[in-house]
Amino acid sequence: MTRSPDASGQEYAERCFRSSAGIGGGVLLLALSAWLGGDAMLRGTGNAPWLALAGLLFAVPLIVAFTIRPAVWAGEDRLLVRNPFRTITLPWASVEGVRAGYSSEVFAGGKKYQLWAIPVSLKQRKRAARRQARDAAEDVTGRVSVTAAARPAAGALRAPSDQAIEDLRELAERGASREGAQGSPSVRWAYEVVVPSVVGLALFAGLAVAG
Repeated sequence: MTRSPDASGQEYAERCFRSSAGIGGGVLLLALSAWLGGDAMLRGTGNAPWLALAGLLFAVPLIVAFTIRPAVWAGEDRLLVRNPFRTITLPWASVEGVRAGYSSEVFAGGKKYQLWAIPVSLKQRKRAARRQARDAAEDVTGRVSVTAAARPAAGALRAPSDQAIEDLRELAERGASREGAQGSPSVRWAYEVVVPSVVGLALFAGLAVAG
């Protein structure tokens, strides 16, 4: 069982969605930033160390925001979406739909929210469709459909993002009638990301102007 941070008392025993590729890329970018920035602060002359510090203060929160921070927790009563700059809490009763087109999205309270933690890969979607078509062509019994969504057993042949969206739809339908799943969407801005980046940008700009 995992507990979502940002949701007091709410246990998320169902699913947690994150992008392993995004996290891996973020770790590499942080390591590269630390190497370049640390070298500039240790060996730089003049105001170069301060520029490097300001650059790190600006870049590191953004790298974390777009790579490591995004996550989606789906629990019994609500969906918690942690995007780069916002955390959105959506009781299941407020969720109107979940879909994956060119991006993963959830509709609630008349608004659309992107699911950054579930990126859509058209390449993986095409690969899954080719596998489904090939299995259908090789099936002499005619039991395999060429449409991946036609049978629940075809979930294994779906792109990971499409399967994740289908799982969220099922959780939304299952949880919408729960007493604890009632309520309206709430949004909280991630000031812990925004403020350091703004301060770093202002400091960098001030140092650059001062020469």
